[in-house]
Amino acid sequence: MRARRTLLFAPGNRVEVHAKALATGADVVCLDLEDAVPPALKAEARAAAIPFLCEAAGAERALRINSPRNAEGLRDLLAVIEARPAAGVIFLPKVDTADEVRWVEGLLTEAGLDLGIAVLIESVEGLENVASILKASDRIQFAMFGGADLSAELGVAIAHEPLLYARSRVVHAAKRAGVDVFDVPSLSFRDSEVVRAESVAAKALGFTGKGVLHPANVAVVNEVFAPTAEEIATAERIVAAYRASPTGLAVLDGKLVERPVVRAMERILALRDSFQIKN
Repeated sequence: MRARRTLLFAPGNRVEVHAKALATGADVVCLDLEDAVPPALKAEARAAAIPFLCEAAGAERALRINSPRNAEGLRDLLAVIEARPAAGVIFLPKVDTADEVRWVEGLLTEAGLDLGIAVLIESVEGLENVASILKASDRIQFAMFGGADLSAELGVAIAHEPLLYARSRVVHAAKRAGVDVFDVPSLSFRDSEVVRAESVAAKALGFTGKGVLHPANVAVVNEVFAPTAEEIATAERIVAAYRASPTGLAVLDGKLVERPVVRAMERILALRDSFQIKN
């Protein structure tokens, strides 16, 4: 299991911050060719960011391209295919339908590239189709809930309560598809307490991590989404009791332990092992 607590965004055209982003401790570093780059600098950003994707050291690497429904997105995809990176994730923004994922998957397969795909759900159409989107390809590694664009479409504030249904729907679809899911980055990135509170709320809803806009937020988000010592100790006891039972059922502290509970505990232990290896 790969640790994916934090996804740090960095502008694709700012080469000087790429190495710094990798050194922050973020689990995923995503260079952005879309919102972080003005139209006049798209070609420059593409040329600067694709070599980053072709390297393998450090954190998991992702590249948020422009939407493949427009010309810049097509240029991004063709440039990636030409560069032939051996690993990494192509992050698709504003995904509305499963066909978009299948189309990109087809291009990568035709090129013989072993790249993952990630999807950003940030429109009412994407939210409506999120279940089929996340089941569209075995290449999908993770999803992200995009609150800013969605709130604008819905005509609501970027706040917890008006976006609760949308967040929960994305989490449900991600769990059904068996992929990791990030919450939208905190816009109050200069206030670590707000970032912490938003991360705690996201974890409680089932998100496996949270996007990050500033390196200063990485440690806070990592801490929130890592299993606590108490959670690890409980998971160790439950898994041990279950494995020691010859019947497939166990009782621990007066409570029945069944396979669904054990799967959740095994995930905690897998995350523990991943963080120990990583650190």
